[in-house]
Amino acid sequence: MQGDTTDELEAVLEYETIAVVGCSSTAGKAAHDVPRYLLERGYDVIPVNPYAEEIFGRHVYDGLGDVEESIDVVCVFRPSEEVSEIVDAALERDDVEVIWTQQGIRDDAAAARAEDDGRTVVQDRCMKVEHRRLAA
Repeated sequence: MQGDTTDELEAVLEYETIAVVGCSSTAGKAAHDVPRYLLERGYDVIPVNPYAEEIFGRHVYDGLGDVEESIDVVCVFRPSEEVSEIVDAALERDDVEVIWTQQGIRDDAAAARAEDDGRTVVQDRCMKVEHRRLAA
């Protein structure tokens, strides 16, 4: 299902655990500021970045397959050409309900694979912007 309607986006924002692939330790970058915003609003943010050990005082996982906690949403802060591989990793997990690619990031073929597998997909939207618009 494409998560494009207001109702669908509101439903996605109800989930609690968000694995952020490409989460950055550098303040001022969207890949740091957006997950921090979500964390500050009560979401359980799980950083995924093979080049960092700790972000927001939390352990950082190298990849989605390494995450021990249950994941509701995979939020992607990586270039569009990396989305297919990330979606494949998400589809290997039974717990991921939603794959969300941030503004400027999309892969329609990978999104179709995820939707065919019963996952909700939101592409090319900022989670912080949508949260502010719908939940704040």
